[in-house]
Amino acid sequence: MSNNIRMFIRMIHEEIEDDKEDEAIATALVEQYAHHMDHDSFSHHGGSVLNHRVINRNRAEGHERLYRDYFADSPIYPSQLFRRRFRMHRSLFLRIQAAIETHDQYFVQRFDAVRVPGLSSLQKMTAALRMLAYGSPANAVDEYVRIGESTSIESLKKFAKAVVEIFGEQYLRQPNTSDITRLMSVAEQRGFPGHAREPTIILEAIASYDLWIWHDFFGLLGSLNDINVVDRSHVFFELVEGRGLEVSYTISGHEYTMGFYLADGIYLSWRTFVKTIPSPQGNKKNFFAAQQEFARKDVKRAFGVLQS
Repeated sequence: MSNNIRMFIRMIHEEIEDDKEDEAIATALVEQYAHHMDHDSFSHHGGSVLNHRVINRNRAEGHERLYRDYFADSPIYPSQLFRRRFRMHRSLFLRIQAAIETHDQYFVQRFDAVRVPGLSSLQKMTAALRMLAYGSPANAVDEYVRIGESTSIESLKKFAKAVVEIFGEQYLRQPNTSDITRLMSVAEQRGFPGHAREPTIILEAIASYDLWIWHDFFGLLGSLNDINVVDRSHVFFELVEGRGLEVSYTISGHEYTMGFYLADGIYLSWRTFVKTIPSPQGNKKNFFAAQQEFARKDVKRAFGVLQS
């Protein structure tokens, strides 16, 4: 941003310093104005803008259209299309919306001095989610949502920050004692533990039967495989150092105090890995192999649901 634009912003602040809302609106307008200017013309013309046209986006119209399409009592698009386009059910969207509006005033719709409404949380969240879910560029939803590129980027940053701050304690954590007890109970119902050596995971991700992803680790494309990822994973750092989550269970009369993970035959022969039995012979081994391979699909199922 040039010195001229900075000076202009300071002048606005001095003029309306007692009105924080007007100050923020004016600053955003000036910064957006500067962002879209051609840098060469800016330097050549000493700060003036040639042939510049201010876009009247009619933000209220964008909100009303979005509301009628998806959030009205009888929306134009049914719930299955909401789920498909927003990658979540409407009830979850509204839960997140209520939480972030309470958490961050940025998402609360405001009105200017002449009662013209600003962007609503529906518009800001929709822009953020379209970028997250589809990898859309920041200006791709402008025609529909009526939100500028710089505001879309700001909305995405604030949305991600708010979600982590609100929901991180519940969803971005290691399993606690209650979780471990529940997971071990389900594993026991499935027949694990029960083999002499080695439920529900592969190395790149740890997922449980209830679709919770407890850990994921990915390297650059083509740089890691199932073997050398062990050398870099934080989960297995802790296991090697004897700092794994405390779990107590008995197999064939032996007491174990560390968690175990279902894996296929390519992984290392560690006690913590419960592998299938290659070419199983007999009913007992056939049953174990079938159960192990079935339960091991939890992680694939979790990512399949996430992807869909």
